[in-house]
Amino acid sequence: MKEILNKLIGHQLLSREESRQVLIEMANGTYNTSQTAAFLTVYMMRSVTTEELEGFRDALLELCHAVDLSDYEPIDLCGTGGDGKNTFNISTLASFVTAGADIPVAKHGNYGVSSTCGSSNVLEFLGIRFSREEDFLRRCMEEAGICILHAPLFHPAMKQVAPIRRELGVKTFFNMLGPMVNPSFPKYQMVGVFNLELARMYGYLYQNTDKTFSILHALDGYDEISLTGDTKVIGNTVESVLRPEDLSLEPLAPGAIYGGETVAEAAGIFMNVLQGQGTPAQEAVVCANAGVAIATASGGSPKEGFEKATESLRSGSALKAFKRLQELSA
Repeated sequence: MKEILNKLIGHQLLSREESRQVLIEMANGTYNTSQTAAFLTVYMMRSVTTEELEGFRDALLELCHAVDLSDYEPIDLCGTGGDGKNTFNISTLASFVTAGADIPVAKHGNYGVSSTCGSSNVLEFLGIRFSREEDFLRRCMEEAGICILHAPLFHPAMKQVAPIRRELGVKTFFNMLGPMVNPSFPKYQMVGVFNLELARMYGYLYQNTDKTFSILHALDGYDEISLTGDTKVIGNTVESVLRPEDLSLEPLAPGAIYGGETVAEAAGIFMNVLQGQGTPAQEAVVCANAGVAIATASGGSPKEGFEKATESLRSGSALKAFKRLQELSA
C-alpha cells in the first residue's frame, strides 16, 4: 500500500489492474485502517478516472457472492447516494412500486453513510430480512416480485471498509461503485448519480455491457428524479432531459421531498407513501422514478411508465409486494 499511496500523493493515476489489485487486497484485510482511510481520502480530493473505477468494479464483481436470478430478468433501482440532499427513500419506494407493476426487481442497497437513512436502514427497521440464500431470494422474487440484496452480505470488500466509511461519514468511491456491482447481474438497471461527470462515466462503462440502462442525474444536484427541476437521462442509445411538465407535473420545492432526521421518521414516511397517505409531492416523485424504471424494463415512454407506477401505488399493488416481503422475512 505504501507504494500505491506514494504514487497517488505524487498525483499519478492507477491503471485498471492496479485498482483491481488494491481492492482485492483491501477485501482480504491486507491493509490496516489508517492505510485504507488514506486511500479512500485521495478520491475525496480528486475525481476517480474511468480506468480506476473499472478496476474497482472488476475486483468487487470478481470477489462477490453471485446469485443467479436471471430467470426473472430483474431491474435494479439504485442511487449512488452522496448528494447531501437527505431526501426520503425514493428509489427504495420506487422499487416496490415497480414490483407492483409486475416488473421483477432485485434491489441492491446498503446502510446510509453520508445520509440519515440508506435503503437497508429503513428496510431493516421495517422487518425485512437480509439474506444471501438463493432459495430465499428466489422465493421472494416468486411471491413478492422483489428481493433485497444487502451489499455487505455479497461483497467482502464492502464489509471490510464499512466501519471506516461510517467513521469518515462522507461519500467515498464506494458510493460510486454500489449500483455497478449488483451480485445478481440484473438485465436492466436504473441508476441515479450525484454529478454529471459521474453520469457520463457510468454511461461509458454501461455501453460496454449487455444491460439495458437509464442513468439519472437531476441538474440541481440530486441522485434521482427530484421533480425540483430538470433531470438528465442517459440511456443505451439516447440522452434526454426529463422535465416535470413531461409527466404533467408541477416542479416541487426541495422541502417537499425531505427525508426526516431519524430512521424512525424515514420509515414513517416510507409506510405513509406505500399506504396511500403520503403527500402529493411524495407520491409524484416516487412514481416519476418508478416510471422511468418501468419504461427502462418494458420499452415504453417515461410518461407511460409514470401512469403504470401511479396505478401500482394507488391500487395497493406496491403495498402488497412490500407486505409479502415482510411475511417472508418473519
